[in-house]
Amino acid sequence: MKTKFSYAIILMLLLTMAFPIPNQSTLANDHNLKVTGTILHLREGPGLSYPILTTLEKGDELTSIGREGDWIQVKAANYEGWVASWLTAPINAKKTVAKSVISQVDRLNIRTDPDIASAVLGQLSTGDQADLVEEQGEWAKISWNGINGWVAVDYVTINDKAQPKSTTSKPTVEATTTITNKSTTFTVLVDTLNVREKPTLNAKKIGTIQNGQSFKVLGQEHNWVQIQYSSKKTGWVYSFYGTFAYNEKNTAKSTSKELEMVTIIYNGTNLRTDASTVADVVERVDAGQTYPIVGMKNDFYEIQLKDSTAFVANWVVTTSSNKVVSNTQETKKPRKKDTLNGLTIVVDPGHGGQDHGTTGQRGTDEKDITLKTASLLASKLRAAGANVIMTRESDEFVTLRKRVSIAHQSEADAFISLHYDATDDGAISGFTSYYMNSQQKGLADAINQGIANKITLKNRGTQQGNYLVLRENRQKAVLIELGFLSNASEERVMTTAKFREQATLGIYQGILHYFNTNE
Repeated sequence: MKTKFSYAIILMLLLTMAFPIPNQSTLANDHNLKVTGTILHLREGPGLSYPILTTLEKGDELTSIGREGDWIQVKAANYEGWVASWLTAPINAKKTVAKSVISQVDRLNIRTDPDIASAVLGQLSTGDQADLVEEQGEWAKISWNGINGWVAVDYVTINDKAQPKSTTSKPTVEATTTITNKSTTFTVLVDTLNVREKPTLNAKKIGTIQNGQSFKVLGQEHNWVQIQYSSKKTGWVYSFYGTFAYNEKNTAKSTSKELEMVTIIYNGTNLRTDASTVADVVERVDAGQTYPIVGMKNDFYEIQLKDSTAFVANWVVTTSSNKVVSNTQETKKPRKKDTLNGLTIVVDPGHGGQDHGTTGQRGTDEKDITLKTASLLASKLRAAGANVIMTRESDEFVTLRKRVSIAHQSEADAFISLHYDATDDGAISGFTSYYMNSQQKGLADAINQGIANKITLKNRGTQQGNYLVLRENRQKAVLIELGFLSNASEERVMTTAKFREQATLGIYQGILHYFNTNE
């Protein structure tokens, strides 16, 4: 028995020698990596706190032998250590479509981890574009200006980098120079700004410029500006970190020259035949597309296409100077008391499209009655001289964040969101005016009092409400619940033309009173 057992052991050893078990390194040959960062530190352990063994360069090949979280254990030449996974890529990885991330809002936080509690590495401005690294649920990892971090996908548009064919040719230096005023200068608004050889973040850095320095503008390409860096050198800088100045006298089209270019910030943006949301759609374009501005009309930019022009709403784009300029700004007169001249007010009819809101006991859809109420309010505000922007003018779905973005893009003096309430208890009644922060409370109080003076429903007062259109809004914003559709008798009153007339008159008078006493 002992002899048989010895023979068995000897046989197993012979088989092992003939067919060796693959070791970790052998298995790792199927997972070869290359360095994608400009430099990459090889560390003793899986974390930034471990000592650096050596420094690797872009393109160096590595062999993966283990992994712990976001760190990969690798062999590189005569070294063995750990590297950050986000600075490497598989050599034989299948090609994927490169994607870009376009910020829809200003001051969008870039965080160290996909969590709102994590540290902030930097911020994106409206229209800023970054490279998409990966998506993880409600977060997207990006690479931007040397920063690798996470942003919330609710605030961005994600596009394939290979943009669909545009109806306008790619802006070149020569083409853009014909749009730019010959005496245009670019002044830096940040502490330091990199100057690069070409209009891309991957281009070689040729120097830095400082806050307050001004340079002659030679041309523009997308969000980049070509400047006369020195007497013998030209370079490119990112346009959002400075402002433009024009030394020649304004012409009839001076406004469009000041604005230069628009960048689309939403996928599926409509380009229209006229400056109206009901005008025919010429084309639908995606975020990241840029167009020269040739004029303005109402709240729309007239932009140059290949063989014609079209109009795009100013709240769905950002401009090369990162501001919205009214074509009536120079001639605008100071506001007179008891008028709303010079004020921009965004009126927001709640819900719309597939979002019906609440439905009353008698079948009233909230989305329909808010639109009727908003249209009536808008007409009163316009008659008093206000520039009124509706977040929707028909039965269409508009996201909450887009509604807020409209307020920010237009730099609204007031944002008024109209709703009708509901609850499980059909006996509850009354109207309520909501605000979120202290700068919104004064407007909410004035509007609430104005409504109370005009309608007979129970006044539930002014209250704080943690609604997104209030919480995320930098402008003075109020959300009004004009009554309860879940109360059958109240629904019967609220669906009458008389009620809407009196309620909107009260809101209008409250807005007017607020600006009369706070300017």
